[in-house]
Amino acid sequence: MNIVIANRSHIKYASIISETIASSAKVRGTGIARRTPKYIATKMENNNAIIALDGDQFAGFCYIEVWGHGKYLAHSGLIVAPEYRGKGLAKQIKKAIFDYSKEKFTDAKIFGITTGLAVMKINYDLGYKPVTFSELTDDNEFWSGCQTCKNYDVLTRTERSMCLCTGMLYDPKTQEEKQKHPYNNTVLKRLKSIKESIFLKFKKQ
Repeated sequence: MNIVIANRSHIKYASIISETIASSAKVRGTGIARRTPKYIATKMENNNAIIALDGDQFAGFCYIEVWGHGKYLAHSGLIVAPEYRGKGLAKQIKKAIFDYSKEKFTDAKIFGITTGLAVMKINYDLGYKPVTFSELTDDNEFWSGCQTCKNYDVLTRTERSMCLCTGMLYDPKTQEEKQKHPYNNTVLKRLKSIKESIFLKFKKQ
């Protein structure tokens, strides 16, 4: 498996990446912002993405988005092709783009919003902490990207204070060399359960 910084030579994979992201969102039944092949190609041209290849076959992908005039970064579109899932590839891709981001954007805070417990665990292990949406970027362009998500009405009704997604943040200025507390799967499962309960309450209104 070859995990590298994407460039123009990888644009030929943009369509299958876009289709895989859309398919994953449909199967999970949760919101993932749709990204067009053109948008993904732009990330490759700007060297703001990581791609995993098994020979010439697409295996996984993730890209960087810059918000708030460079104060914040987000890793989006993390996806692994179906035949490569369950092998730890998502964690490898996430680690690669996380390390690359810290080198390329040294002072930026890195954040993400996700519904997936597996992604929460990966983020937690890298040093992210669960935070409220108010601690994330206030860049309207970022939040407008949620419009293609099926849960967007919840986000707007709560004035962007909450949704089914959980916000997580890595701040390089406050991060210690190593976390003092080990990963606690029960805590994250409980957090996800609480958010889902609140989400269902809003959906019934």
